Amino acid sequence: MAFTGRELRSTLSEDGTLRLSLEQVTYDEPAADEVIVRIEAAPINPSDLGLLLGPAQVDTLRQDGDALVFEVQKGRLGSMKARLGQSMPVGNEGAGTVVAAGADAAALMGKRVSAVGGAMFADYRVLKARDVVELPEGTAAADGAAIFVNPLTALGFVETMRRDGHSGIVHTAAASNLGQMLQKICLADGVPLVNIVRSEEQAAILRDIGATHVVNSRDEDFRARLTDAVAETGATVAFDAIGGGTLGSDILQAMEAAAVRKMTEYSRYGSEQFKQLYIYGALDMAPTTLNRLAFGFQWSVSGWLLTPFLRRAGMETLGAMRQRILSELTTTFASRYTRTIGLAEALQPDVLRAYERKATGEKFLIDPGRG
Repeated sequence: MAFTGRELRSTLSEDGTLRLSLEQVTYDEPAADEVIVRIEAAPINPSDLGLLLGPAQVDTLRQDGDALVFEVQKGRLGSMKARLGQSMPVGNEGAGTVVAAGADAAALMGKRVSAVGGAMFADYRVLKARDVVELPEGTAAADGAAIFVNPLTALGFVETMRRDGHSGIVHTAAASNLGQMLQKICLADGVPLVNIVRSEEQAAILRDIGATHVVNSRDEDFRARLTDAVAETGATVAFDAIGGGTLGSDILQAMEAAAVRKMTEYSRYGSEQFKQLYIYGALDMAPTTLNRLAFGFQWSVSGWLLTPFLRRAGMETLGAMRQRILSELTTTFASRYTRTIGLAEALQPDVLRAYERKATGEKFLIDPGRG
């Protein structure tokens, strides 16, 4: 039996326009090792927006029938050459029910599963049986839709900290869904964590779940308070979701200032404490500015992405992480959604502007069954 459904696609053209549309797709009978999943819930993560909108200028949005069209600056097209002209399906992860299964995957028929692998903003998704995770009996699709990107990232931060030889973490945009998960993990695992937020409302979210060290980047004494928190926790690795501006530099400077407090002899090269800044997001699209003479010479700045980390970590570590996520699905790794929308709603201009803001405390879930 064939299935026909919609897929949300993003197409970047050589003329400098980006088009979002819903395309009809027909799925044939699954192969022996495949399943067809009816998607019932798919979260909109910041990483999804990177593919959905890419380099588009959101303020140029215009409607073209049921589609949305945006302009892209000509200077940005060169870095996007590999995707020009391609109609690309969107959506990193999601959950739903297996409605067709190949001979080798028959045991999954009718089961609710979660999966990662792209093209989840759709009515149906064809997947290898090995790439889906059967959810515990009675788990709602919304509860199982986001068990990969944020949970594995939060666990990956702690694992990276340990592998790199650090003992405490600094995290920005800390009141996000991911940030709340990280705080809960650190409390359970005894890992000192410094949370950086931008408002007292965000600080309250973290304190309500047990956070001890929360600093507001908009306070006048932010740098002094950050240095005190770093000195108290001994945090020497940071994971930065902001990316642009001077915040990363401020963190490295605070780490250096905390280390200098312990020095007994002056060195023109600064402290011998190694400091690591990982940038994993781009909430601020401005260039990253580093005041490099303010934090000595023992430091490094690099990117952090989930997929390369998982390759390095290996299957045993990934298996342990997945097991922990499933066992703490409605506690540590629970995702809170402020709005659930249908596939068609995702292409309504006012709705797109709302989820494109990536506002802390706001998280959107797509339920294709809503239309």
